[in-house]
Amino acid sequence: MTRIIAVTACPSGVAHTYMAAEALEGAAKAKGWDVKVETQGSIGLENELTASDIAGADIVILTKDIGIKFEERFAGKTIVRVNISDAVKRADAIMNKIDAHLAHIA
Repeated sequence: MTRIIAVTACPSGVAHTYMAAEALEGAAKAKGWDVKVETQGSIGLENELTASDIAGADIVILTKDIGIKFEERFAGKTIVRVNISDAVKRADAIMNKIDAHLAHIA
């Protein structure tokens, strides 16, 4: 099973951080994938990714509108960087591109 992890953060640390997390989770689950999303919002890190989550992930999605804290955790992983607005509005398209990438390397 494909395992996706993501970290969402936006400049204001409020609505878009959580909207993006929800959209990415929904789009990944619609593909039947295992998914976990850490949010780095105004109240700090929530649903923090564990070393085990990271080790087992096939793909890491990071929003790129603001720096992600502790990004070094993902060294060596395949990382997809997306705009927060794309994560909110185009999560299905992001998952389709990841699906195509994974099919290509399989």
